Order: sequence, then C-alpha cells, then structure tokens
Amino acid sequence: MTELGSMSRPPAPIRTERLVLRASESRDRAAFIELNASPEVGTYIGGPRPRDELERALPEVPGRHPGFFVVELDGAMIGTIEFNRRDAEHRSQVRPNAGEADLGYLFLPEAWGCGYAAEACVAALGRFADALPGGPVVLCTRTANDRSMRLAAKLGFAEVQRFEEWGAEQWFGVWSSVTPSD
Repeated sequence: MTELGSMSRPPAPIRTERLVLRASESRDRAAFIELNASPEVGTYIGGPRPRDELERALPEVPGRHPGFFVVELDGAMIGTIEFNRRDAEHRSQVRPNAGEADLGYLFLPEAWGCGYAAEACVAALGRFADALPGGPVVLCTRTANDRSMRLAAKLGFAEVQRFEEWGAEQWFGVWSSVTPSD
C-alpha cells in the first residue's frame, strides 16, 4: 500500500453539511484532554487516561500526523478521525503482508447519537479513496460496542472475522472504494 503520508499533510479541510474535518490546532488541546479522559469514551478502548497525565504528555498541538483529522462543529472540536497503517505483525488483516489503512474515530459523548460520526467518516473515507484509490480500509471494534458496530455497518464495512483480544470479542471488517464488477 502507498504510505498514508501520501495523504496531504496538513490535510486540506473537508466540509460536510454540518462539519469541518481539518488538521489539529493548539486550540483543540483541551478537547483532546476531555476526549481521552472521558470514562464514556474510554469504555471500549481500555479505559480513560488520567487527566493529569494527559496534561503533561500531550503536545501543544496533538494529533499532527498524516491521515489525522479533527472533527469540528460550529467552531469547536467534537471528535477525531484517523487512518493509521496496520502493521504486518497484527493478527487481523485482509492481506498477507498487511499494510491496510486502519480507521479509528473518537467523539465526545455530547456528540453521540446525532449522526456526526457517520457524516465525518463518510467524508474521510471519500478523501482516502481519492488519495489512495482501491486501498482497503479496515476497522476493528469490540462487538459489545453497539454504536461502533452500527456505524461500521452503515459505512459499508464487511465482516472479515471475530476474535478474542484484550479480554473481549473483537469485530474486524474491511471497506473498499472499489466496487466489484458484475
């Protein structure tokens, strides 16, 4: 797979009907801390991180890497979306040498249930498909995370496998911008 670095850095903003997906800025730091310290957000990703640890560890401008987007609503950060390269050593992959883009997203609890995650992910997947046509995107979530499971289905991810990891059943799916021919 072409490196995710071929996605523009900083990413050109993506505008949807209600949202802006953009590069992170220093003004987002407080929202990053809130997002990563939230017990609700941490439920399915290993728990919240201590706020004081985040205050010390987060750089002035967190999340500055290719494939990373802040999701903004009315001028304020409500979540993040990122594409990371899945390494070949990971147990779940769709190709023998891995290298797929792994989609991740986190949203503040007050943004849940409003369709923002779906709207933002559709836009980000569109940008990914333009930058790396035909490249598969994978997503892994705990099966107990009903919201994430529904979002994966809504986005068109197809189940590849389920497996046990981190003490819970995981769901692994794949999405491709290439439509199979009849």
